[in-house]
Amino acid sequence: MKKWFYVLFPVALVAIFLVFYASSRAETERKEQQHREEVAKAKADADAKKAAAEATARADAEKRAEERAATEAKEAKDKEDKYNADMARIKEDTAKSSATAETYAKKVSDLTIELDTLRKQKESLTHDTFELDKQIELAEVTRHNAEMEIQRYDTIIAEKAEQSLMAKMPPPPPEPAKS
Repeated sequence: MKKWFYVLFPVALVAIFLVFYASSRAETERKEQQHREEVAKAKADADAKKAAAEATARADAEKRAEERAATEAKEAKDKEDKYNADMARIKEDTAKSSATAETYAKKVSDLTIELDTLRKQKESLTHDTFELDKQIELAEVTRHNAEMEIQRYDTIIAEKAEQSLMAKMPPPPPEPAKS
């Protein structure tokens, strides 16, 4: 085998490959161009859809934001109205409580004065009762002493009478004789 055969066979195969490659290259480029156009068209459609969706989403977001702002404003107004109503009620309750407290403070003051007066009366009555009890006891002691003096005088008089001859009974008369 000759050496040129080693070179000729691969060169022939490369030439055949180049012919097929050249013919398919034009078709591949055409397909690739179509594919690029389809991709660009799809991308343009996707961009248009995306832009439309973004516009719709933006409009919806703005609408929701407006609704939320209106809702928040309404809630804030309701909350403020409720707060004002509660504050008015608290002020009214405070005024009523203050008036009631003043009334009760006056009653407490009056009752304290009355209690002090009653305590003083009780002390006075207790002192008077004690003085009367003391006078009664002294009167009883004096009476008892007087009774004791009377009994002593009675005893002294009785003793003097017994010792006195006038008070002695004469002896009984003799009994008459019996006949």
